[in-house]
Amino acid sequence: MRVPTSVNNATVFAPRIRRLLDDHLGDGVFRIDADTVGVADPAVMDAVLRARPAGPAERPTFKPLRGKEISRAEAAAVMQAVGQDVRRALKVAEGTPDLAGTWPHVAHNYLRDLVFGTDPFRLRVMVDRTLELTTKLTWTTIAAGAALPGPRSGSALAQRVHGGYAERRHAMGMYRRAAAPVCFTVSALVTNALWLGAPFADVPDAYVIAESARLLPPSWNILRVASPEFADLHPLIRPDDDVLLLPLLSHRDPSLWDEPAAFRPQRWATLDPEEHPGYVPFGHRNERCWGRHMVLPLAERLLRIVRATGLAVHPRQRTAHVPLAGLLGVDDLRVVHT
Repeated sequence: MRVPTSVNNATVFAPRIRRLLDDHLGDGVFRIDADTVGVADPAVMDAVLRARPAGPAERPTFKPLRGKEISRAEAAAVMQAVGQDVRRALKVAEGTPDLAGTWPHVAHNYLRDLVFGTDPFRLRVMVDRTLELTTKLTWTTIAAGAALPGPRSGSALAQRVHGGYAERRHAMGMYRRAAAPVCFTVSALVTNALWLGAPFADVPDAYVIAESARLLPPSWNILRVASPEFADLHPLIRPDDDVLLLPLLSHRDPSLWDEPAAFRPQRWATLDPEEHPGYVPFGHRNERCWGRHMVLPLAERLLRIVRATGLAVHPRQRTAHVPLAGLLGVDDLRVVHT
């Protein structure tokens, strides 16, 4: 099934996402299956996320790695390293690289080379989109790369790959966990914006990114596994129910947004993305995604290049597909110079 994007374009969602939009848009709290409750009501979402901190398995980047829990101290050190690498990358002159081609692949590779381009190949390959195909492929690549000594130069994140074989293998797993999502998320945000709105009106880049994250939030769901605290928050939630929070729905709820299906970046001139009810593209204010302060500046930089070089979707492409994946985004977008 298709959702109009503009007069002539259509976004085709994966069946599971399409069913959620068709069956539950405007619903606040509803049952998804025998042991899962969906939540799109902003007040209930807020209450669930305040009820307790995210558990180890609920933190996407820092969930257990091959059975080993990631401590807060290690997570903080990894994010500090990535933040240092992103800040360094943002100081590099923007230029006008030719980014025409198939997105998000082209955008992803540009970001990989911008932030992690000084790293040896065995580390840069950890950011490759191909590794999303199977976990086995990822760990085979990690095992091969960890057989070599740690690099003597490169990004701050690369410098964490040291020690014996087991330590290097773990560090390379963390490299993948931390570096790849930065490139995936930024490329998804700007690819989505290209599909939804290019050529853009004369509005700030931040508004375009905020609106892209509203209509196609990269983190379209937030899972909280069953917990006794949740049963007191709504009569439909039982003690043994998992709770799936759905920005996918709250970001399009007609009771929360004017013209919810329309791409209108100018709406953010009067809305606060930190406070607007139901708008949680990077999680709850109590536990914001640690990477958002890296993702947003990189996304705005990439968007500036898009606008400066006159990139837009090929005029003959009228349909874009949104697969069911960890990050919500259109795939195989043909981007050309106008």
